[in-house]
Formats: sequence, C-alpha cells, structure tokens
Amino acid sequence: MDIESKLTDFADGITAIDTDYVRQRLDASHLVVDHGHAAFVDTGTARSVPNLLAALEARGVEPAQVDWVLTTHVHLDHAGGAGGLMQHLPNARCVVHPRGARHLVDPSRLIAGSIAVYGEKRYHELYGDLVSVAEDRVLVPADGERLMLGRRSLELIHTPGHALHHYCVVDLDTRRIFPGDNFGISYRDFDVDQRQFIFPTTTPVHFDPDAMLASIDRLMAYRPVAMYLTHYSEVRDLKRLAAELKQRVVEFVRLGRSLATATDRSARMRAEMFALMSVWLDEHGYAGDSAERHRLLDDDVDLNTQGLEVWLDRA
Repeated sequence: MDIESKLTDFADGITAIDTDYVRQRLDASHLVVDHGHAAFVDTGTARSVPNLLAALEARGVEPAQVDWVLTTHVHLDHAGGAGGLMQHLPNARCVVHPRGARHLVDPSRLIAGSIAVYGEKRYHELYGDLVSVAEDRVLVPADGERLMLGRRSLELIHTPGHALHHYCVVDLDTRRIFPGDNFGISYRDFDVDQRQFIFPTTTPVHFDPDAMLASIDRLMAYRPVAMYLTHYSEVRDLKRLAAELKQRVVEFVRLGRSLATATDRSARMRAEMFALMSVWLDEHGYAGDSAERHRLLDDDVDLNTQGLEVWLDRA
C-alpha cells in the first residue's frame, strides 16, 4: 500500500487519511498528534482500519500512543472501523455520544439499519464486518466535556441536526474543529481556484433542519480558523461557507415541502435536488459536465432524498 498517497498533512499535528470509502477523497479519518499523544477523529469503515494503522507507522506514532478514538457519530462511514481499530490500540478509549454508545457495543441494530438503507449486498461491499467495542473501553461524554490530548484541550459538544447521536470536536488551543457531518460536505473535486464548495447532508433518519442551523451557529461561535470535515477534510473561508450552508439547508427544506404530497415524490425530489445542486455548482464556477456531476453527487442526492422524506413523514 502506498500510504503516503492517502495522507494529507496540515498544521498543528493534523493528518487527513483517505479511508478508501467508495472513491478517493470522499471520506477522511483525521489523526491528531500532540507531544507524543495521538487521537483519531472518525475511523471510516471496518475496511479502513489498515489505512489508519499504516498512517500511524508512516507518522512515527506507536499504537500505544493513541489515547482516543473519537467517533463524531455512529454512521458506519464514520464509526464502522472503531471496533476493529480499537483491537490494535491498547491504551485508547472510544468516545461515543450517549445516544450512540450502545450501537458500537452491540452493532446489530446499526447493521440492520444500514442494510435497510443500502441493501445487504451493497452493505457488505461498503462496510465489511463490524467488530463491537468493549463496553469498558467506551467513554460517553457530556455536552461540553473536555479531554486532554497531550497539552491541548478538546471540547466535545453535542450537535444534533444531522443525527441525534452526533458531537463535534473543538480544539480549543488551535481553534480547529472536527464537525463530522454537521458542517456539510465539501469534496475537493469541486474546488475552483482553491475556492471550496459546500452542501448539506440530510441523510436518514434524524435530519432536523432547525437543529442543524443551530449547530452550525454554535460551531461558528468558536471563531474557528479551519474545519476538518469527514467529507472531505480541511475547509477555510468559513464565514462564506457557513452562510452558504445555512441557505442551502433552507433550500433543501423548501424543495422537500414543495413535493411533500407528490405521488412520484422520491423520483422528483432526486431529479430536482440534482438540478438545484448543479445550479449551485454553476454559480461556483465548476466546469464538470453532467456525467461527472452525477458520478460525484448521485449517492448524496439519493441519501439526502431519503433523509428529507423521513423528515417530511415525521413532521
């Protein structure tokens, strides 16, 4: 494995690791190192564990130096590798939101829910075999709880909107934030002249637009200098991105409500969501053709449509 091709180093001991989920630069785990101590923020899937272990070796970090495996939420592209990774990290604790901890200790319901979304064949292709996390190695943080990593302080804040079992990691010393999915998606494929593009993720089953907007505001109140998204890694120009992200949450909600009673709701929502996102990409200056846009966006459009429909039916 050419691990260096999968690593991107940033300031303050942060390294993005491509987890090889679906395609290149779609899903990142972040390794954070400070004064001989290390943490992973999100893990990718069970299939991602070799990349994470190779990243430790490449950066000269021993597995015993890893103190924390921080899973922002228990969706499997973020936490599916936690159990397998923990088997290699003798001193680490796995940090899981109170609403998600039981699903990593006993992942049976998590597996069943993912199979319901993806189908059994696709589920196994994407996620592999989940390994449970030993209950005595799980830490369940309160909202605002702080952990030490080397000499830096990490604050964990509960942030619903994308999922009820979601928290974000705020590095108080460097003003860098790991927001999981609550600051949207920004694929590097869409960068234009180093200007980044962003859109919301409204996947099933807990999407709550009001909570998502409030969580974005809460993150921005820390005045961060950068955020490190799971999809995909470092974004800056945060005032612009936050404003665009919030407006696009509102536009997704407007789209969902406009089709709430349509008999062909799912198909129309997917088509109109893709068209809406293409307009945003045009405004951003992205030159990729329709086929390339479908390649990069169709999975998100499908999941976002499912999430909006669950929200509409719940409202």
